[in-house]
Amino acid sequence: MNIKVVTKILDANDRIADTNSRKLKAAGIYTINLMGAPGAGKTSLLECVIGRLKSGLRIGVIEGDIAGTDDARRIALHNVPVVQINTGGACHLDANMIGAVLDSLPLAKIDVLIIENVGNLVCPAEFSLGEDMKIMVSSITEGHDKPCKYPLMFQKSSALILNKTDLLPYMNTDMGKFKADALSLNPMIKIFEVSCKTQEGVGEFCDWLSGLR
Repeated sequence: MNIKVVTKILDANDRIADTNSRKLKAAGIYTINLMGAPGAGKTSLLECVIGRLKSGLRIGVIEGDIAGTDDARRIALHNVPVVQINTGGACHLDANMIGAVLDSLPLAKIDVLIIENVGNLVCPAEFSLGEDMKIMVSSITEGHDKPCKYPLMFQKSSALILNKTDLLPYMNTDMGKFKADALSLNPMIKIFEVSCKTQEGVGEFCDWLSGLR
């Protein structure tokens, strides 16, 4: 019985996600679902991307958090349209939440919409929002065992950002194993090694991102 209930929830979410997708595509918007654990550096990466690409691409942002507006305030400082969603306890965004705020954004003035999902390594991968692509951010400080522990995130993501590489000299993270395990789950996943602090790798990721539309 529980499996049937979950299936109905996901089916309903997928129908709303399809509506979101059609609305966004009609507006000419490419949409990214940015996922990762709390503290992985999603917002920092987003700030780097906006700083490098906003002169050529019109970027909009939806920030998802359980509570608070800190991340949305950070993004607003970059003079791009941003909307905050507080889930009030839910560990992920869903398509209904996204659909409810789309009209709060100037869709006609956005080329790329980036949705920063709630920090979590499980639920965000299960719920489509109407995005064109899922991208996962993982801090190297989280350890190299994440692909084995949270396989769905890696299977669903088109790109993996291995963030905070400036801390590698102080960590025991096995980057070779991390990447090999990620590729074993998803041979098509694109992997970028990035440090938002030093900007290493950020340019390569932004070049790839800007070529997606």
